[in-house]
Amino acid sequence: MSGSQLWDDVDFYFTSHLSPDDEALQAALRESEANELPHVNVTANQGKLLQLLAQIQDARNILEIGTLGGYSTIWLARALPADGRLISLEYSPRHAEIAVRNIARAGLEKIVEVRVGPALESLPNLADENPAPFDLVFIDADKANNPHYVEWALRLTRTGSLIIVDNVVRGGRVVDAESAEPDVVGTRAAIELIAAHPRLTGTAIQTVGSKGYDGFALARVLD
Repeated sequence: MSGSQLWDDVDFYFTSHLSPDDEALQAALRESEANELPHVNVTANQGKLLQLLAQIQDARNILEIGTLGGYSTIWLARALPADGRLISLEYSPRHAEIAVRNIARAGLEKIVEVRVGPALESLPNLADENPAPFDLVFIDADKANNPHYVEWALRLTRTGSLIIVDNVVRGGRVVDAESAEPDVVGTRAAIELIAAHPRLTGTAIQTVGSKGYDGFALARVLD
């Protein structure tokens, strides 16, 4: 059995027992597939991890940077109380339209707001609204801007908030200090920012699974 097949089989075993998709989640994936969205959404077990982290945080306010088809959004929003709030920022109007349909189908439209446009334009506008601090920020957008997203996450959170940066391994390319690829440069800058910032403590974990070789970073906001 090949390594990738084994990863798929292990993912299937864990997912089928611990984080099975229900109809709303399956429909979100089908809708994304039918509309030819990139196959870069989180897996079901990763979605369940996001949900558990939000629940551990006792999150009431969540910020997501990068909506895609709304699959991760649904997992995160389900961790919120009835009066909770999730704001998700999506660059593509087409992706946002699909996500809004998927979120409504899941019955979460009252607590989820999808905002369209470049995140680095949406974030200052959001800050101007002086929102309640976000308890959790999930960053899963264009990797070149990861350090900027982490900086904005710091501005919009509080002591004890959790910042999650997805896809930080880049197939192992993250170790290449000579790389000029924007995704690697941005990811390395985000990791080094987390390491050096006095208000952050964090770690990064490598993962394997049905999406291949990847990983994520976690950072907690300090006083």
